[in-house]
Amino acid sequence: MVYGYIRVSTDRQSVENQRFEIDRFCLKNNLTIDQWIEETISGVQLPEKRLLGSLIDGAKTGDLIICSELSRLGRSLFMIMSILNVLLLNGVKIWTIKDNYRLGDDIQAKILAFAFSLSAEIERNLISQRTKEALARKRSDGVRLGRPPGRKSARLKLSGYEAEIQSLLDEKVSKSSIARRYGVSRPTVISFIKNRLKQPMSGIAA
Repeated sequence: MVYGYIRVSTDRQSVENQRFEIDRFCLKNNLTIDQWIEETISGVQLPEKRLLGSLIDGAKTGDLIICSELSRLGRSLFMIMSILNVLLLNGVKIWTIKDNYRLGDDIQAKILAFAFSLSAEIERNLISQRTKEALARKRSDGVRLGRPPGRKSARLKLSGYEAEIQSLLDEKVSKSSIARRYGVSRPTVISFIKNRLKQPMSGIAA
């Protein structure tokens, strides 16, 4: 299967531009797009919240995904690396037109997959380190961490983690990631942030 993947945020003209680029590339390389995946959504959104998530889950070994450039897959290096790592490990080829990447089932792709995985792990460790440093600064400033003595809350699983969660939000960690970190649902995190933290909801990462 050959997939053509197109993502734009709002500009309809960009959809036509990307489709034209992919069509022209396929004509030049004797390829035919079997299925188009087209979506209008911000690349900040996690893959599972986009059609891209279904494409990643459905693509099989030997399939080819063609897109205009790697930035169509996501808005952050960490997200793009994670996506490429999963696809390459599953034997799915990714070709881009503007970037001129030909990532496939070869030793180069396997090396890149390892590099992507390692980079993603390093990024996770950096986030964890920054969080710990932020907590240490709060402690040095006299901020009490942990649940206040005698305080009860309906959100028992998150009570006492106000400073930690605020630090994660300051590092632009998403609410979904925070929910997974503490083993609670995303709505619980949203309610906790709204009722227990001072940061406005408009400034909180999705």
